Amino acid sequence: MRRRTLLAGALLSAAASPVLAAGTARAADPGPAVTRRTTTLLDAQAVFFVSYDGLVNNNSFQKNGLLTYKGYQYATWYTATRNAVVARRVLGGTTWSTVTLAHQLKSSDSHNVISMGVSKTDGRLHLNMDSHSDGFFYVKSVAGLLDNPATTSWTSSRFGAVQTTLDGLALTSQFTYPQFVSTPEGRLQLSYRVAISGNGRNALAEYDGSTWQNLGEWSSSTGTYTSEHGSSTARNMYLHGIDYDVNGRLHSFFTWREQNGAVMCSGGGITNHDTGYVYSDDRGRTWRNNAGAVVGVTGGSDKVAVTDSGLVVDPLNPDHSLMNQESQATDSGGRPHAIISYVPGRFGQCTTDYVNDRTANGRAFHLRKNTSGSWQKTEIPVVLGSSQRTKLILDKYDNAYAIFPFGRIAGASKASGYTDWKILFDGSGLNAFGEVVIDEMRVKADNTLSFMYQEKSSGTTPSALRVIDFTLPA
Repeated sequence: MRRRTLLAGALLSAAASPVLAAGTARAADPGPAVTRRTTTLLDAQAVFFVSYDGLVNNNSFQKNGLLTYKGYQYATWYTATRNAVVARRVLGGTTWSTVTLAHQLKSSDSHNVISMGVSKTDGRLHLNMDSHSDGFFYVKSVAGLLDNPATTSWTSSRFGAVQTTLDGLALTSQFTYPQFVSTPEGRLQLSYRVAISGNGRNALAEYDGSTWQNLGEWSSSTGTYTSEHGSSTARNMYLHGIDYDVNGRLHSFFTWREQNGAVMCSGGGITNHDTGYVYSDDRGRTWRNNAGAVVGVTGGSDKVAVTDSGLVVDPLNPDHSLMNQESQATDSGGRPHAIISYVPGRFGQCTTDYVNDRTANGRAFHLRKNTSGSWQKTEIPVVLGSSQRTKLILDKYDNAYAIFPFGRIAGASKASGYTDWKILFDGSGLNAFGEVVIDEMRVKADNTLSFMYQEKSSGTTPSALRVIDFTLPA
């Protein structure tokens, strides 16, 4: 293992605007804007219980609970009777058609989300659901279901049996955080965590249109991390996401969570520290740090570890309640962007109550790699008012949008170097509980910001689950 170091270089100011050739003129690209369009009802009585400060139908780390493909939008959730369902509508439509799957949520754990993926090589919809450091449940549709939706019936017969393997491929008995991502060639990859919080590893599996293959683990849980308070010898890497850019590079931001609370200033905090970044140019087989050095091989003996150099792009010790699994995106130039959030030092150097301190003083930051290759961070001037996560999207002009808990939306323009963040929608009238689930694919499909949210309730009283659409600059 290599000694842990931080990236050199200070955060830079905004990049300059592109220079046009002499004698040419171009209208300025529009800045960020949202126009509220429609709200549709998925379920008047979706299951509701609060665990880990979140809801099982609206944990923003699920990828994807809402997605668009070939003119249709798909959503998945659990009903009041705990049945897993999947629904679709034509883009622009207001009516959802629902299929009930042969599975019921097994426990009141908000981590047991449902995630969807599309294998473009055979037009199947895949769902992985209901796991938190234990076994998962998997369903896939018949081939071609998503290729010709207008002429293909939407019934339970279009989905196969519920499995506890990937078509016979058993991954691990301690499975959590499924995230599907399509490769540029149309294969489908499944990112997941092996083992438990504070002592787990990230891994990948891949579907080629006929067979699932386990590519193996690529992050390590071993090595010694030492803070000013103490040391820890076990941890897990929490991903902010896993995304291919326009050039086929696979990006992932992450935070580390230590197993040993001795690294914190207070037992009421959380052991997350540092924002790291890795990328892969060979479909997740080999991982490189920001400088391009190989730091891990999927399925190999050398995995990405806390002791590796060049991983940290924004250093932060475990005393500020840094959020794990926040959000990331890539722009039209293939540059990575992320949202991170924590309690800034101006509010003190030791959080003692993770939820209350984040709610009172937490702030989100936009972290990105600029055109010079350096990292730039901008605080978004919005009080979180929540312990929960914020989502990030970029529009066709690379303007950035942060979707906060309760459905609030802030935006910043590329032209300003992302320094002009302001509220675009304050969430009025939504009565949203907290985190929202974003349709990442719809932004590219028809310039629409579409997200799923669940209304506030109490105890275990079911509540309405809805999808709201906003038009982005055309």
